[in-house]
Amino acid sequence: MSFWAVTFLEFWKRKMATLAHHWDCMDFHEEEERPRPEFAATAPTVEENPVTGVKEPYFPEKTRLSRMFTGSMVIVLMLCVVIIFLVTVVMCRGVISVMMYQSGSPVLRTEAGTIANICSSIVNLGFILVMGQVYTALAEQLTKWEMHRTQTQHDNAFTLKVFIFQFVNFYSSPFYVAFFKGRFVGYPTNYGTLFGMRNEDCGPGGCLIELAEQLFIIMVGKQLINNIQEFIIPKVKAWRQKRTLASVLGDDEQDEPRRWEEDYKLVPCGGLFEEYLEMVLQFGFITIFVAAFPLAPLFALLNNWVEIRLDAHKFVCEYRRPVAERAQNIGVWFNILEALSHLSVIANAFLIAFTSDFLPRLLYQYKFSNDLNGYVNFTLAYAPLNYTDYPRCRYKAFRDNDGMYTLFYWELLAVRLGFIIAFEHVVFFVLRAIDWIVPDVPESLELKIKRERYLAKQALAENQEALLQATRPLD
Repeated sequence: MSFWAVTFLEFWKRKMATLAHHWDCMDFHEEEERPRPEFAATAPTVEENPVTGVKEPYFPEKTRLSRMFTGSMVIVLMLCVVIIFLVTVVMCRGVISVMMYQSGSPVLRTEAGTIANICSSIVNLGFILVMGQVYTALAEQLTKWEMHRTQTQHDNAFTLKVFIFQFVNFYSSPFYVAFFKGRFVGYPTNYGTLFGMRNEDCGPGGCLIELAEQLFIIMVGKQLINNIQEFIIPKVKAWRQKRTLASVLGDDEQDEPRRWEEDYKLVPCGGLFEEYLEMVLQFGFITIFVAAFPLAPLFALLNNWVEIRLDAHKFVCEYRRPVAERAQNIGVWFNILEALSHLSVIANAFLIAFTSDFLPRLLYQYKFSNDLNGYVNFTLAYAPLNYTDYPRCRYKAFRDNDGMYTLFYWELLAVRLGFIIAFEHVVFFVLRAIDWIVPDVPESLELKIKRERYLAKQALAENQEALLQATRPLD
């Protein structure tokens, strides 16, 4: 999936170059942007722009940096709130498991882990959606307070704030299940605890099953809720807009309003930020955790098929035509996509090495039995003698009778670390090769650009020659 992600980004670079050339934005630079109207209205002073030489509103850079630092502290505080909610969900899962075990029903006791995981994932999804709305509003106010000069700077700062929070908000729980759950359980007579509760352990099927369940609930649940919102909310906004205008116009409204009057009654377009954010988060789900949830790309494809039609109806029938703004590319979103594609390599390497049973089985086949005979019994350790009477309790771990790690555990750890290093180096080498092989600008477009530059130079030379002939004195 990492190969697909990098290939997708490489071809998106080519598409961006083609679109930028088509709309004459290839040489568009941020220095050419005018200050934002909000910035111009609230800037305390006016100074000369060193690039353009024109006096324009100015905000001191030191003050902006101090405000950005304060905003970053607010971001850290909100991330801590997300971690607190994550701990709450973990404790909720433990409480539900205990309740299922104490219910007395054989079915509930057997499926206690699955029920607890599903219920906690639904609760976590609710927390994610609520906190996402709260923080987006907070990030918008923080970005306005930072007083960025241009719209590009403002959008990039706002995007980065929201994405950092949403990344932790959406991916913290899957990361916990994938890389931390079951790692600090301990062993009989020496169990690890958190706030007086025993640390969670993975089920008999391992943490990959629970991770897949959680990813399904969070990813697909978010897609369903977003699609419902995109279908209902624009219609509600349009109804309120028409009702408000009808109350203002009253009887002055014409029987047959003109086309532009009908368009004015539509809802103002709020931009494409939410669309970008939804696609980027989906990109993260299908790349970072694809080893645990291989069906993620399929659900993403189905969601995008529905999303295209919902967005088409929304932008054509419910929203006003947005005001076009020049841009050379998609800005900081592309950097975020690149970061996610690189993170996916590391995450999948750790998933395969530490969360799955691929390497333990492989090492057991190499050392003991090629047909995995006795593998399950080999993965079960005996509890210490003072823990229970006969029959002795067994648990899943590579430990001896005293609870110490066995030699096989350390050999497996070395194999896992070696696999991660080899996997990352091979994948990153192939990714760099793809980046080198696929040019950022299509060859046909590059020739077209060179041709245009040549013609521009020719026209300039002919113009200069004509001016010289016109200014030459007559004999």
